[in-house]
Amino acid sequence: MASLAALATACGSGASSGQEQIIDKPDFKSEDRVFTIEALEAMGRVTGALASPDGKQVLYSVSYESVEQNRSNADLYVMNTDGTDARRITRTAKSESGAVWIDGGKAIAFLYPDADGRNQIWVMDADGSNRRQITDGDKAVDAFLFSPDLSKVMMVRQIKWARTPQDVYPDLPKANARIIDDMMYKHWDEWVTEIPHPFIADFDGKSISNERDIMADEPLYEAPTKPFGGAESFAWSPDSKQLVYVSRKKTGKEYALSTNSDLYLFDVEAGTTTCLTEGMMGYDTLPVFSPDGSKLAWLSMEHDGYESDKNRIFTLDRATGTKTDLTAEWDYTVDDIAFSPDGATIYFRAYKDGVMPVFAIPAAGGEVTEVAGGECDWASLSPAADGRIIAMRHSMLYPNEVFSIDTTNGEVKQLSDVNGSILAQLDMPTVERRMVPTTDGKEMLVWVIKPQGFDAEKKYPGIFYCQGGPQQAVSQFWSFRWNLALMSANGYVVIAPNRRGLPGFGTEWNAQISGDYGGQNMRDYLAAVDHVKTEPWIDETRIGCTGASYGGFSTYWLAGNHEGRFAAFIAHAGIFNMEAQYLETEEMWFANWDMGGGAANAPADSADDPDYGAYWNTKNPTAQATFATSPHRFAANWDKPILITHGELDYRILSSQGEMAFNAAKLRGIPAEMVIFPDENHWILKPQNAILWQRLFFRWFDKWLKDQ
Repeated sequence: MASLAALATACGSGASSGQEQIIDKPDFKSEDRVFTIEALEAMGRVTGALASPDGKQVLYSVSYESVEQNRSNADLYVMNTDGTDARRITRTAKSESGAVWIDGGKAIAFLYPDADGRNQIWVMDADGSNRRQITDGDKAVDAFLFSPDLSKVMMVRQIKWARTPQDVYPDLPKANARIIDDMMYKHWDEWVTEIPHPFIADFDGKSISNERDIMADEPLYEAPTKPFGGAESFAWSPDSKQLVYVSRKKTGKEYALSTNSDLYLFDVEAGTTTCLTEGMMGYDTLPVFSPDGSKLAWLSMEHDGYESDKNRIFTLDRATGTKTDLTAEWDYTVDDIAFSPDGATIYFRAYKDGVMPVFAIPAAGGEVTEVAGGECDWASLSPAADGRIIAMRHSMLYPNEVFSIDTTNGEVKQLSDVNGSILAQLDMPTVERRMVPTTDGKEMLVWVIKPQGFDAEKKYPGIFYCQGGPQQAVSQFWSFRWNLALMSANGYVVIAPNRRGLPGFGTEWNAQISGDYGGQNMRDYLAAVDHVKTEPWIDETRIGCTGASYGGFSTYWLAGNHEGRFAAFIAHAGIFNMEAQYLETEEMWFANWDMGGGAANAPADSADDPDYGAYWNTKNPTAQATFATSPHRFAANWDKPILITHGELDYRILSSQGEMAFNAAKLRGIPAEMVIFPDENHWILKPQNAILWQRLFFRWFDKWLKDQ
C-alpha cells in the first residue's frame, strides 16, 4: 500500500515557482492490489476534452494533487483524435484552466494567474510554444469566450456590489462591518461583495482594447449566475455581431426566491439588449447557436423556483421567432447540448435508467435516438468535423477518460489512458444492477457494489448510501469524495438506491420528493435495505448508513426511524432542523419549493404568496406535513453511534445544523463524534482534508461494523 509520504515526494518534484513546486504524476505503487485512499488521491483528473476545429486533435486537461503542498495543479495536453501522440504542452506551477481552441485550431487560449495571482487570458500556439498574456488589470478574468472571427473577446470580471462602512461613513476608515439591507448577502461559500459582469473588448491578435461592461447600466444584476456559472452561459453568433448571455435580473428577496433566469441578446454594434425568453419562467441556460446562425438552442425549465425541474431542449428560429420544445414528448431531463457540424442534429446527454448516455434529436424536431450508452456516464460533448463526438466517460469503477464516438455506427474508442497504470495495479470491486420492489408497487434500481475477491460464502458488513441533491442521480458516477468503489474496497457491500426524487426514471419519479421529504423516498430506502439484507452474504446486524447534504438529512432521519436496521451512521453537511434550514440557507427558492411550496402543493389562494412554503404558513398543509418530518423531531429515537462532519464555509447548509445534531446525540447519550473543517464549504476539497475525511470515515465504520 502506497504511503502518504511516498505520494508527497512523488507529487512535489519539478521546478519551482516561488515557494510552489510543479506537481507531476505521482509514482504510485500498490503492494496488495487494494483500491485505497492513496490510490484515489494519486489518480489524474481529466476534464475539458475538446475537438479541434479541423477534427484532427483533442485538447484536454489533467490535474494531480500534491499532499505535501495541499493543493492540486492542472496542465494541458493535446493528442490526435485517434488517441496517438498524446503530449503535455504545459508544465507550470499554477493551473491552466478554461482552455479552448482559437484561430481555427492554430492556437489555444486559457486562463492563468498573472504575477499578482489574478487569472488573466493567455494565448499560445497549438504546440504550447509562444505563450503570451493578453489581458491585465486589477481584476481577474473568471471566464472568457472569443468571437468566431477572433476580433473580440467576452470576459467575465467582478464588479463591486456590497456597501462598505466607508461608503456610508468615510470618516471611519478602520471600521469593519457588513452592512446588509436585503437577501442574498452570502452565497455558497462567500459573503457577496462582488458580482460577475460580462465585458467585451477588441482583440488584434496580440492585446485587447476598448474594454467595456455590457451591463454597466445594470450594476446590481449578475451574469453569469452565481455560484457556478461560467463560459457556458455565453454564445457568440457565428457572424460575431451578437452575444447571447444568461442572467437572472433580480436582486435581494426576489433573487432569493426565483430561478427565473433568461437569455439576453446583446448587439455589439448597436449596444442594445433584447430578452429572448420573456415569459419563460424557470431556468433558461446553456445557449448554443447552430453553425449557420439560423437557430439558437438552449435548456429551459418550466417552473419558477424549481431548480430540479425537467430541462427541456428549446430552439429559437431566428428568422420567424418561433420557439419549439424539442423534448416535449420525451420524459427525461437534459444536461448538455451541442449541434452537429452541419447543424442538422442536436446531441445531448441525459440520465436514463441509472446511467447517462449520449442522445441525438433532429434540430427540426423528431424522435430521440441513443448515440452511445453502456454501463457508464458520458460526461461531455464536443462534436468533431469528421462526424465523431469527442467526449469523456466514467463509471463507478474508473474516473474520466477521453473517448470518441462514431455517430454513424455507434463505435466507441478510448483515446486517453491517464489512469490505466494505476487501475492495472488494482483489483476493483464489482457493480451489480438489481430492481427492488417499492412499498407502492413500483420497481427501483439499486446498485450493489461488492468488494474485490467477493466470496458468497462469507458475510460482509454493509454501507447504505443516501444520495444528496435531493434530486441528483445515483448513476454510474465517479467521485473523488463519495467514491462507492473505495467504500466497497474497504471490505463493505455498498447499497446505493435510486429512490424517489432522482432523475433518469421519468418526471413523475423525479418530482415526487418535493413536499414529501420524510415520505415515500424514505420508504424506498427502507425497502432497498430490507431487500438486500436478506442475502446470505451480508451481515444484517452490521450495516452502516451515510450520506451528504440531503443524504445527510436522510441519515439523520433514518437514525430516528430505522427500527434496528442500521448499526452506525455518518452524516456530512446534512439538514437536521428543517425550520432552521428554511431561514439559514441562501437560495430560498430551493427551501420554498422543496419543503412544500411547489405550485401543485400550495393552496390556490396562496400560490402567489412569497412565503407560501414557509413553516409559519399554516394554510399550506403540505408544508406543514413536511416540516413535521424534520429529522430533529425524531432525535429521541436515536440509538446508534453517529459521526457528523461539516464545512464551516458551507452557506448552503450551515455547520450549525451539524452542531445541533451532535449536541442532540451527546445529550441523548449516543456515542458521537463531530469534525468541523474551518476552511471547507459544502464539499471537502483540499487534499489533506480529503484524506483526513476518508480516514475518519473508515475509522468510524470499521469501529462499529467490523470485528476489532
